[in-house]
Amino acid sequence: MNKIEIMAPAGSFESLRAAIDGGANSVYFGVGRLNMRSRSSQNFTISDLQEIVAICNASDVKSYVTLNTIVFDKELDEMKTVADACRSAGVSAVIASDPAVLGYLRSIDQPVHISTQCNITNIEAVKFYSHFADVMVLARELTIVQVKEITRRIFDERIKGPSGELVSIELFAHGALCMAVSGKCYLSLDNLNSSANRGACLQICRRPYKVTDTDGEIELVVDNEYIMSPKDLCTLPFLNRLIDAGVSVLKIEGRGRSAEYVKTVVQVYKEAVDAITGNIFTDDRIELWMKRLEQVYNRGFWDGYYLGQKLGEWSSGYGSQATRRKLYVGKVTNYFGNLRVAEIKVETNSIAPGDILVFNGPTTGTFEQEVKEVRLAFDPIAEVHKGNTCSVAVDSIVRRSDKVYKWTDAVS
Repeated sequence: MNKIEIMAPAGSFESLRAAIDGGANSVYFGVGRLNMRSRSSQNFTISDLQEIVAICNASDVKSYVTLNTIVFDKELDEMKTVADACRSAGVSAVIASDPAVLGYLRSIDQPVHISTQCNITNIEAVKFYSHFADVMVLARELTIVQVKEITRRIFDERIKGPSGELVSIELFAHGALCMAVSGKCYLSLDNLNSSANRGACLQICRRPYKVTDTDGEIELVVDNEYIMSPKDLCTLPFLNRLIDAGVSVLKIEGRGRSAEYVKTVVQVYKEAVDAITGNIFTDDRIELWMKRLEQVYNRGFWDGYYLGQKLGEWSSGYGSQATRRKLYVGKVTNYFGNLRVAEIKVETNSIAPGDILVFNGPTTGTFEQEVKEVRLAFDPIAEVHKGNTCSVAVDSIVRRSDKVYKWTDAVS
């Protein structure tokens, strides 16, 4: 069995810390405008690179920068500036698809990963891109059988990347899917002049639609399904088969998602990989892992095309179908390390014993704590309401200005 790398998304410092705490082996993130989540995630700047790489290196986690949009002539200098900064900062690899970007990265000896936007579906494409990269994401439309044949040919024919190592295959394992082939969609560009291939998709495919005849007399509402909005990919139930197919890197989608989403999904897939290695990947464990995945953002789950399905499965509603929701409570105003107590200014909602609080911050990442007791001044109290400052015992370090939320069951 290959050593499996779990690659996590990082759209913020909170998510970066959450990914590392969750057990990710690598993280990927955008810098500036030339990445496929330039609009939907917070993104980092060139000045953040040194700090991000240092955080990753301290935890033996690889760092990958997404430089994966199409690039116009007027942006070549900007692209080179980002690439040079990645090389200088010691970024583990840059994820790219545009030939101009691939060529420049190779010219400065910066390791490259081939993005899913290259739509690799066959061994000859692998051979071509092996001149540029050691790791390649295959197209999301391939079946496990097709993936296994490609990894077999790589091994049998000893197809190596620039490093001299055999090419490794990466696949998307979890997260949002686009209705278009490996994300090559022009719907947002065509209708709103905001291109998905420039990282600026406005996701009009996620909306409900009506069908109206040309005379405007008859209007039909497309019922029950959002017919251009796929459910989220979830490979957990058959993760053993993906690994058996020779996949080396499992990629989690979600640079626009919250820190607790990142941490939960990374933890679940990490535990599943360990279970497969230990030969304890059972139906009972899969059921429990699925319940945890259902608690964080999702549009419902399906298998993608890996098991040979010909048509997509569509969301039944707009937005997340997570089984629980986050309610904003307030901010940490102080932390007493010797007492392991957080002081919280309650700005909205309330805090009571039994609540599960979520602490989010750029250094803290994300941390959950069940409230055993809440105190107002020095006295235990049944519930603390908006406008008060209370104290809660915590099992981990939190920091001033960390945002505090609480979990609540979703209303169906």
